[in-house]
Amino acid sequence: MAMWVFGYGSLVWNPGFEAQERVIATLPGYARSFCMRSVHHRGTQEAPGLVLALDAQPGAACLGVGLSVAPEQRAEVLEYLRARELISSAYLERTLEIHLADGRRVEAVTYVVDPEHVQYCGGLDLEEQARIIARAAGGRGPNTEYLFNTAAHLGELGITDPELDWLSRRVREVGG
Repeated sequence: MAMWVFGYGSLVWNPGFEAQERVIATLPGYARSFCMRSVHHRGTQEAPGLVLALDAQPGAACLGVGLSVAPEQRAEVLEYLRARELISSAYLERTLEIHLADGRRVEAVTYVVDPEHVQYCGGLDLEEQARIIARAAGGRGPNTEYLFNTAAHLGELGITDPELDWLSRRVREVGG
């Protein structure tokens, strides 16, 4: 049986593994937001950036993609994802039900933010997020690249996210 992974940020445009299927999906009960400080991939300890995370919110729903992984690749992909996503323990690995656009409901490996972790920063206003993203860079490159790629790829899939669209425009205005 295939393993499913839910992508809502960089996993949408840079999963790092081959997906057998790629289907628009909804994760109920969570919202996508720049609520995690990045001290490795898109920022540093001295100048943290921001990355997207899934923040638990009753009544919310995050639109992203479900990525299926062949059974024989399961262990390899899980090892890769854990090295990538659990680098600082700010994300928690969960298996959550996602609703695929074709009507299927599947269990998916999903990385959600730990609101008790020091890197959690939920509630930052959009202007502050834009200022941070415009200047930060880390081991995987500029924070702006992460924002622009995520917003563009979600848009290509027909997924609208008004906050990401606003941030993209504002970061470009402030020089990102």
